[in-house]
Amino acid sequence: MAKAAKVHLNRDADLLLSSKQLGRPALHDPVVISRLFKRITSKTLKNIRPDKRRVITRPFRPAGADHTRDIIGRVLALDGRTARAVLKRTLKEFAHRHKDLRAVLLGNYRRIAGYLKEPAALPEEKKLLLGACFTMEYSIESAALFNPSVVVYPKQNGLKPGQTRLLFSFRATGEGHISSIVFRSAVVDRDNSIFLEPVSPFLGTPEIVLNAAYDRELFKAKLEEMGQLTEAAKAVCRSLPASFTPDNLNRAIDGVRGAFTPDNLDETAVRLRWLAESNYEVSFGPDHLISERVIFPVSQNESNGVEDARFVRFTDDGGGVTYYATYTAYNGRRVLPQLIETKDFHRFKISTLNGPMARNKGMALFPRKVNGLYAMITRSDGENLYLSYSDNIHFWFAGVRLEAPQAPWELLQIGNCGSPLETEKGWLLLTHGVGPMRKYCIGVSLLDLKEPSKVIGRLSEPLLAPREEEREGYVPNVVYSCGSIILNGELIVPYAISDSESHLASIPVDELLEKLLKR
Repeated sequence: MAKAAKVHLNRDADLLLSSKQLGRPALHDPVVISRLFKRITSKTLKNIRPDKRRVITRPFRPAGADHTRDIIGRVLALDGRTARAVLKRTLKEFAHRHKDLRAVLLGNYRRIAGYLKEPAALPEEKKLLLGACFTMEYSIESAALFNPSVVVYPKQNGLKPGQTRLLFSFRATGEGHISSIVFRSAVVDRDNSIFLEPVSPFLGTPEIVLNAAYDRELFKAKLEEMGQLTEAAKAVCRSLPASFTPDNLNRAIDGVRGAFTPDNLDETAVRLRWLAESNYEVSFGPDHLISERVIFPVSQNESNGVEDARFVRFTDDGGGVTYYATYTAYNGRRVLPQLIETKDFHRFKISTLNGPMARNKGMALFPRKVNGLYAMITRSDGENLYLSYSDNIHFWFAGVRLEAPQAPWELLQIGNCGSPLETEKGWLLLTHGVGPMRKYCIGVSLLDLKEPSKVIGRLSEPLLAPREEEREGYVPNVVYSCGSIILNGELIVPYAISDSESHLASIPVDELLEKLLKR
């Protein structure tokens, strides 16, 4: 049995951060998968590992129009009996892996129906078979399940007294290391025993809706911020109405086509559409369980991944609750900070974050306004932590440096490990530091409750560092979290090891605060 991580919180005293690992449950019955033990107690259970059996369907796109026509021609050339036999075999192999495979196949058939001369005359079995030829499965977490965050679930129904339902988000990666966001729910007893709720073998396909209208001036300002406000882009913007739709954008691009070389305008058009497509909504039906919902890359700027969502339960001045998450959109070359907004985890609104403080990776929103303004921890320069305030959650223009790398285990850079957590003594801010050999550790600071720009406590040693058995993985020597929670007097930290799988750790909050405030 592996030993728990021993963490040096101060040179004159040691504390144990109990390191527990969530296990893979049976499908039908909740299973006790982790008990958060008191100080100096160790026990190891199974971890949250990627499950390659969980697959989604994606449209298969051939290399070009000629290949598409060739595939269609081969299917149409099949006689009815052969077509029915191939379809029957395909449905037998794949239908049990998806909730409604026929609907998926018909949807993907409609994507290529424009290549057919008389699509209405095509028999049902050939429509379905064509759909199958332009459909592929993708195992979203075949490579890794990591970088978790945790919030209180909006639904607290069906619980016993003293229980709380939590929602964990994870960064899942599959073929090509394309990242998406997946979810798990768990029930926590008053003694912080954790029961993972049933995990569905299915994954759902959401409805995707591009935002209906965009503000021209804000759109132009974002282009300028990104360094993409070329002369061609300016000409397109001049042709746009003050509030425009994707169709307006396409017409404006076509309207200036004669004034610029094709190469110049085509590159600009890609950038403009890339930005417009970054604002959209995804919606899951009421029959989709939380573990069936996956936020998979939709826009071009996310084509290589939706990375490291930091979820926070935000309470407004009137007591209303909205769940926000900042994440990094990655297209293989550039990163773009994005914001997710949801009330119920069924409908998600995705939009861009703007301003000089909304650059690089790792923005984390405070769970309420501070001094009448939204507050965010950022790392806009890729090296130091900043505190930024704004009266608009989508725009972040100014900030002050909060912390710089100073300890030996963070010589390269620091960042946050999720949203600050409010206590009576101040804001607990979990950080990550990158040190020699690009080793990641988790630290913690305490910010003043009224003036978070003041750091009033900071551990000189990591709170959590990779144990020997946690060092190996896709990216070695990394422990990392995207958000923690305080529950029943304990700080509960879900964390990933080496960009591969996820574990769970806890520590009594009072003991941690005592160490942070010790002079």
